[in-house]
Amino acid sequence: MERQLVGRELAPLLIELVDLALIAKQAHWNVSGLWFRQLHTQLDELADDVRLWSDDVAERLTTIGDAADARVETVAAETPFTGFPRGFLDSTKVAPLIVERLSKVIENNQGRIERLGAADLVSQDLVIGVTGGLQKHEWMFAAEQPTHHP
Repeated sequence: MERQLVGRELAPLLIELVDLALIAKQAHWNVSGLWFRQLHTQLDELADDVRLWSDDVAERLTTIGDAADARVETVAAETPFTGFPRGFLDSTKVAPLIVERLSKVIENNQGRIERLGAADLVSQDLVIGVTGGLQKHEWMFAAEQPTHHP
């Protein structure tokens, strides 16, 4: 296993997942409007799943001998995401914001999966599993949008 390469792939994923979990809770607390109840519940489910995956990624980093770093200052400095709106959010605006973030992590993971294949199959399998779960959430949030067509 190429520990340094694996660490370079998993550390940014940890940052993305921690940020995504925080944003999901922020949206969960502040969503309002027509689809409130459904999105409120769905955002909680996303946050729960992403927290579990971030724990798996952090523990994998530690297992291979890299320190996991998801301190608030690290996440704020290294996240690939733009800021998230402050305050109450209309339910019609929440799903597209979440889909945008999910899509970014999924896209980043596609490259990670390829690069990890030659370096560490266990880490690659972890990222594949995370990606599958993220894709499911992406589909469910995308289906909330009026213009979505499967």
